[in-house]
Amino acid sequence: MTNEKKNRDKPKNTSKKITRRRVLIGTGVALGAGALGVGGYMGYGFNQRFARGGAAEIPDHRVAAGGKPQMVVVHGPSPAKNVHAAIARMGGMSRFVNSSDVVLVKPNIGWLRTPAHAANTHPEAVAQVVRECVAARAKKVIVCDCPVDKARDAFRVSGIAKAALEAGARVILPEESGYQTVKISERLGVWDVLTPFVEATKIINVPVAKHHSLTGVTAGMKNWIGITTKLRMHFHNDIHRSIAELARLMRPTLTVMDGTRVLMAKGPKGGSLSDVKSLNTIAVSVDPVAIDAWAHSLFGLTPDEYPESIHLAHEFGLGTFDIPSISPVELQVDG
Repeated sequence: MTNEKKNRDKPKNTSKKITRRRVLIGTGVALGAGALGVGGYMGYGFNQRFARGGAAEIPDHRVAAGGKPQMVVVHGPSPAKNVHAAIARMGGMSRFVNSSDVVLVKPNIGWLRTPAHAANTHPEAVAQVVRECVAARAKKVIVCDCPVDKARDAFRVSGIAKAALEAGARVILPEESGYQTVKISERLGVWDVLTPFVEATKIINVPVAKHHSLTGVTAGMKNWIGITTKLRMHFHNDIHRSIAELARLMRPTLTVMDGTRVLMAKGPKGGSLSDVKSLNTIAVSVDPVAIDAWAHSLFGLTPDEYPESIHLAHEFGLGTFDIPSISPVELQVDG
């Protein structure tokens, strides 16, 4: 391996990564209402920080299409209105969520970046997903992720903590969460996974479509790396198979893909507004493979150019990368 490739694959800013040791020695003290302008973060209430004993199982969270559209793509200037219109056309959130459900909403909150930089999911999209779940009378709605940058700051600067709390969600930082041991796959073995991802009865993946220096594009399936504090370098050997195996583990109820502002280059963290393109689009699907294929199409990629992760997920029976075969519905929503 050349020095250039070693440098490219080596994770940056390792001093800021959230490691198992960092979680154990962290303060775990929630921000107060004054810091957020709303109610503080809510811990999950577990005394045991890391799980011991046998591996837990993550259930299949998928819901059958039932004659409704499998994918809806909405164009318009408001992320919240786009999310609402897409979910309504899918049959409404009550088709997917009921009063007995604990719903886990998983944004991409990887970086200490504002919404303008498009490195994280747009906070208005996350908030609207929460509102839809609350309106469907979900028992509990949790927003959780494990950022690369310092979690508390990433949640705050991204705008997602405030937006999610105001919409009615509990916001759980990784250092405030319990963990359960989960077998990811034969190859990847057993990890400590944040407890909300294990105990949720429904999971809604809310990634942002953006450029990634290692995989070309990051979308929904790669977003599952944020279920654990395990360092990203553990996934970089055969990264595409890791992505597909994570997707086979998680099997979300819905994927809500944020294409509002898209980081077209220098991802995943970005930093220059000149690399961001406003597409003002949200896509929602029950098919995690098709919606990832759609996200790749935003970058001009054709099926022959889709990465191995998409083809493997298709082979695993998680969905299809043949987007026309599921007849996606397209809508335009005025501001």
